[in-house]
Amino acid sequence: MESLKVKDYMNMRPVTFDPSQSLSAALDKLLTAKQIGGPVVDANRQVVGFLSEQDMIQKLIKVGYHCQDTHTVGECMREDVLTVSPDSSIIELADIMSGQKPKIYPVVESGQLVGVITRRDVLTAISNQIGACFQHPV
Repeated sequence: MESLKVKDYMNMRPVTFDPSQSLSAALDKLLTAKQIGGPVVDANRQVVGFLSEQDMIQKLIKVGYHCQDTHTVGECMREDVLTVSPDSSIIELADIMSGQKPKIYPVVESGQLVGVITRRDVLTAISNQIGACFQHPV
């Protein structure tokens, strides 16, 4: 199971945001993609932050109340982003995710975003491995 790698289960087409994007545009993008968050990237696809539903909700309540979309992604994003490499072990990532860590990790290679991996992706990898064990018991 140690041979399971992030690159084999990551989403290579994640929803991403631009720091200058309006929060309402980011919300539309997030809902359309049916994601709970995504990396904020610069023009070079370097991860500069992360925006989640939780980060947005308080600001969006005010937007809805005042009917003014004055906030940007850059104002709401978290800048302390934990990332993983495509060659990271799924098992090691599962260990990290079992705590109070993020549910989504940007996958970065050579400084650039190449995908994201979620808890569900990690569970899928583990489920596939368990299924293979039962098909070919030791």
